[in-house]
This record gives sequence, C-alpha cells and structure tokens, in this order.
Amino acid sequence: MHRKARRLFPILAISPLAAAGILLNAPTAEAAKPPAAPRPVVHDAADTKTEQRVVKQFWTPAKMAAAKPLDLVRSRAGRTTTAPSGGGLTVKPLTPGANAVKRADAAPTTPPPPVVSGSPTPSPSPSASPSPSASPAATPATPALAARSTGAPWTGGGTIVKTEGRVFFTYQGRSASCSGTAVTSANKSVVLTAGHCVKLGGAFHTNWVFVPGYSAGSRPYGTWVATNLLTTTQWNASEDMNYDVAAAVVAPLNGERLVDVVGGQGIAFNQARGQQMYAFGYPAASPYDGSKLIYCGGRVFDDYLISTDQGLSCDMTGGSSGGGWFTGFNRSTGAGTLNSVNSFKYNFAPYWMFGPYFGPEAQAVYTSAQNQDAT
Repeated sequence: MHRKARRLFPILAISPLAAAGILLNAPTAEAAKPPAAPRPVVHDAADTKTEQRVVKQFWTPAKMAAAKPLDLVRSRAGRTTTAPSGGGLTVKPLTPGANAVKRADAAPTTPPPPVVSGSPTPSPSPSASPSPSASPAATPATPALAARSTGAPWTGGGTIVKTEGRVFFTYQGRSASCSGTAVTSANKSVVLTAGHCVKLGGAFHTNWVFVPGYSAGSRPYGTWVATNLLTTTQWNASEDMNYDVAAAVVAPLNGERLVDVVGGQGIAFNQARGQQMYAFGYPAASPYDGSKLIYCGGRVFDDYLISTDQGLSCDMTGGSSGGGWFTGFNRSTGAGTLNSVNSFKYNFAPYWMFGPYFGPEAQAVYTSAQNQDAT
C-alpha cells in the first residue's frame, strides 16, 4: 500500500461491524420515509433602499483596492482558513470518523436525477453552448493523470467577462474579497459563490456587493448590493466543506436587474463527475493582484483525501474563492453551465483547487434564491 494511503486509512476506514449493523437493520416506518428536501438558510442583508445606498457608498475605490482575499486552506490535521489579514486562523477541526461517514453517505447507489436550470443567457450575442452530460457513469480522472494548469488571464471576451465578477464584503471588521457568477434565474438577480464568501466563523458578512466585469479598479457594469444571502444548512451549521455553496440576491441597479444588464450563465445539478471544466475567478493573493479575470481548464477528479469535492489542477490563489466552474464551456462565446465553485486547497498541494459537488443542497440554495424578491 502506498505510504500516503497507509496514513489516511485509519482516518477514512469505517468499522466493518458498524457497516454491517447499518446494512442488516430492518427498515422501520420512519426509515421508509423519503428524505426531507434540503432547506437553505436565508439571511437578510441590505434589504431596504436606505441600507443599499449606504453599502454602495461604503465601497470607495480605495476600500476595494485595500480588500484582502478570503482564502480557505485545509491541512492534514484539520481545516484552517487564511484570514484577509494574511494570518492563519484555525477553525473547527474535522472529526475524522464523522467525515468518513459523510463521504460514504455522499455516494448513493442511485444518484438524484440531473437538473439543468436555464440556458446560459449570453451578452452580447446568443450561444449554442452544449449542455453537460447527464450520464452518471463518467470515469473521473485521477490527480496523477490530470495535467497541472497554471492560471492565465482570460483574453477571449464573450459572456464570461460580464457574468464573472469580484465580490466585496466586510469580514470581522476588515474589507475582503471573493469571486462570483451571475446566473440565469427567475428573478434575474442571483449570484452564485462559495459558502465562506457569505458566512465564516459563525457570522454572515456585511456590506456585500458584486462587481461584474471588474478590471483593474474599473466597474463597467456597476456595483450590485445583496438584499439576501443564502447558504446550505450544512455550511451554516458547521462550515462543512462538502457544502461550501452560497448565493446572493442583488437589488436592481438604476431600475434594471442584473441578468438584463450582464447576462447569465446556465447552472446544472446532479451531473456526472469527472468532466472537463473551466474555472474562473479573481485571485488576489501573490502572484496575482485581483485586477483581472483568471482561468484554468482541465478534467476534474474526485478528492481522494477527506472531502467529497472534485479537484482541478489550478494555481489560482486567495480571492478566487466562489468563482465559477463550467461544463460545456464555449471559448468563442464565453458561455457555459455552472457546475461548481472554487472552494479550498490543501496546503501541501497548492497546484490543486477543489470545488463542491452541485447536488440537491446546492440546487435548493439556487431555487430559493431565484424565488426571492430582489427589490
């Protein structure tokens, strides 16, 4: 056995007797009930006109320039987060046994049906970007076979330069940044991002805004203030990295809704693993500075360590958190289908980026967000 596997085996293994006990228990009436639908947590942000005006005025060019990236890094012993100040802050170490059970539970024999919500709404021109495969039988690549990808500035234009943007917020009294994606939605006002980009350390962030198309301090499509922030129950309760997904509903700007101004990417759930993907974001930690949109591309692979996430060879740094991962991405039009977000890195493997699997929990966040009143 490989020595890395020997080290991990005691952590990830589940007792055969315990497993047998689970399998042999006779079903009860309670167990026969279908699982309850996931219910995301909805937090009111700047939900009045006065609050929205105050938040917009708060984000001066100087404050945006001073915002530090909010980055998550996981160590072997537990989870650590690099705070905006750049210092290390240890939070809620993982419980190996519980995590192993979560990993087993996250791979059901019959996966939920695939869902693709909305075709990409490109701007300025329509796209025929292909829909992602719904087959659950795709064979994932392994980390050893995945080519390492160095993040590069996106120069292709297209929808992505409008729908992808920087996210700014206040975290523990400090200005911080992440990334996010405008997606098609019923209310035309939804931004998808990572859970830790809306809540961390037990509290939701404040002064939350989305700046689509951010470029070297320029805000070509304005500053969009969040009225509601939503995340999964798992992230809200215990900051579970397997469910590091969130959405923001943003208020209209100058009488117009977000998707009407910048377009929106499609979004998909319960898709096959191991697909070819493109990842985007605004990394702001060295060697990047948050001034431009960066991307990576490659075939994703299952995390073989602790999480149920998928990984991608990519060296984007802090600040890229929450940036979109796309299947069926069309380089000519810049349109694709959102299927994960930048979430975390292991500190011993900075050349890999990990993103949560978009299953029922992520779908519930999106569904609730698109049904919120954006005004």
